[in-house]
Amino acid sequence: MEKLQPHIQLGNDLGVRYALLPGDPARLDRIAPFLENVQELKFNREYRSLRGEYKGIPVLAISTGIGGASAGIAVEELRQIGVEAMIRIGSCGSLQPQVKLGDLIIVNGAVRDDGASKTYIDSIFPAVPDAELMMCCVEAAREQNISYHVGIARSHDSFYTDNEEAIDAYWSKQGVLGCDMETAALFTIGHLRGVKTASLLNNVVAYEEDTSESIASYVDGESLSMQGEKNEILTALEAFVKLEAHKG
Repeated sequence: MEKLQPHIQLGNDLGVRYALLPGDPARLDRIAPFLENVQELKFNREYRSLRGEYKGIPVLAISTGIGGASAGIAVEELRQIGVEAMIRIGSCGSLQPQVKLGDLIIVNGAVRDDGASKTYIDSIFPAVPDAELMMCCVEAAREQNISYHVGIARSHDSFYTDNEEAIDAYWSKQGVLGCDMETAALFTIGHLRGVKTASLLNNVVAYEEDTSESIASYVDGESLSMQGEKNEILTALEAFVKLEAHKG
């Protein structure tokens, strides 16, 4: 019997080297239409998964929940079943006025203001994507005429600390483009485990706007943010096609 990973509940019989990593399990319903031969796999805890094909390439999509700790578990267990490249397709809040609702941030480095990445290695170690995979994302976004920005994101562990406004203002002054909760762990663990990683963040919170209000409108189907989600899914899938072509 195939040995299953304890949390994602998947084995190494899938034959998939590429994985999309959304946070929200519901986002798999919006990834599925981009794929052919879709097969729903497992749903255990926050980890819901499906398998499909994009332009003939097998692709796995698996939700990671909220935060670096659960994302890190997904990275570790996906590596164990043979996944070689992973792209986070997540949401973020903008820290710069030029990053509009629905714009993508292609992250070229993450501030490790989380706990998960620090359990692996000292905080002076950088959290950066795989350069080849990141450039595949840049090329894909450019070719699809998708609005994107390349820059630094800050990964953190809570929306609800008492001084969030001051924290955001500080990192905004340092030129950080946006905030999420998973990218630093993805980059750090991926590098240490020899996995190619990249992170595409769809901006769902306008610059200097209240996070809880913006996220509520995003869940309700706010048009710009939802288009941004489609754009990041397409960009990630096209990036996998480019990465596969490089192997040839």
